[in-house]
Amino acid sequence: MSTALVTGASSGLGEAFARALAARGHDLVLVARRRDRLEAVGRELSAAHGTAAEVIAADLTDPRRRVAVEERLADPERPVDVLVNGAGALGAVGPLAMLDPHGEEDKILLNVLPLVRLTRAALPQMVRRGRGTVLNISSVAAFAPAPGGATYAAAKAFVTCFSQAVHAEVGPLGVRVTAVCPGATRTAGRAARGAHRGRMGPVLEPDAVVRAALRDAEAGRAVSVPGAAYRLRTALARHSPGLHRRLFQRGWQERTARTLAESFAAEVHQ
Repeated sequence: MSTALVTGASSGLGEAFARALAARGHDLVLVARRRDRLEAVGRELSAAHGTAAEVIAADLTDPRRRVAVEERLADPERPVDVLVNGAGALGAVGPLAMLDPHGEEDKILLNVLPLVRLTRAALPQMVRRGRGTVLNISSVAAFAPAPGGATYAAAKAFVTCFSQAVHAEVGPLGVRVTAVCPGATRTAGRAARGAHRGRMGPVLEPDAVVRAALRDAEAGRAVSVPGAAYRLRTALARHSPGLHRRLFQRGWQERTARTLAESFAAEVHQ
């Protein structure tokens, strides 16, 4: 039996990864802030698949709480074979000049720092064993600057670049590190609205994102972009950034600039 530790496991993609890994026979360590929800998910998956489920309730932006997760990953007596860094948040969107600076700082903190710390904690034992997998949840937003989402896109660009670099460091030693870069993915809110298309493109099902991510990690790929439409978009962003901006970002840029101008004009007239 192998063990997978999943952060953000109480909902969204983190929960979808936990369900898929339990179905594959992995014991689980589930990490998120909501203990009651984690325990409910753990009981359900243990009953369905006969796997063990350990719960660590922790706010990963709090160093005092995060240390318990780091110590669990580093424990040589209880090896973790798969780490899914699924905790993260989009947060508020809009022109940077209008956003709360504390909220933007929190967005960077949540999307970047815990992922780096937990990846670092997991790697020594994985390298010693000559095997292991780290899946870092990024976004297609990582591949192009996003007017109205500057901080989020930049944070995800960090996650993708970081994962590629660490993949190159440890790949020859049998450890796989993959940045998972989904586009719009179905959430409880989108399910309630029946949405089939998000701001970035077609809405993906969480299970499809997870299957693609696990397949790409097993194939040793440093980056996984689920969905053909999003693979095309990321290829354009990489190789034809001007065309990508004209096709996908001009409307965002114009709306963001107009919102910003109208806001400050209103302040002048008050």
